[in-house]
Amino acid sequence: EVQLVESGGGVVQAGGSLRLSCAASGFTFEDYYIGWFRQAPGKAREGVSCLSIRDGTTDYPPSVEGRFTLSSDTAENTVYLRMENPKPEDTARYFCAEVEADGNMCRQGMDYWGKGTLVTVSS
Repeated sequence: EVQLVESGGGVVQAGGSLRLSCAASGFTFEDYYIGWFRQAPGKAREGVSCLSIRDGTTDYPPSVEGRFTLSSDTAENTVYLRMENPKPEDTARYFCAEVEADGNMCRQGMDYWGKGTLVTVSS
């Protein structure tokens, strides 16, 4: 059974830092992309990062590039999203999701999702 479990959310001050974790199980970790997405109240879900586990390629949208950094621990089947200098507009529920690596870096839909972790950035 595929499972993705996010943790690490909470309240962080603007300009601080926070690290989210995504613990994965039930699939061959190295053959997949892990993406992070977020959804704020009343807004559409948006992608904030994607990691190719096998080769370490990452992809970030302009809104977070330079502030968010992905890393992984393949021994623990865990992906981390470090948020540096978060802004109040980064407040959202953050989800990780997986899709088998297909060359599209999370742009063609994800297969399984976690339940999310809430991040609140205070000003």
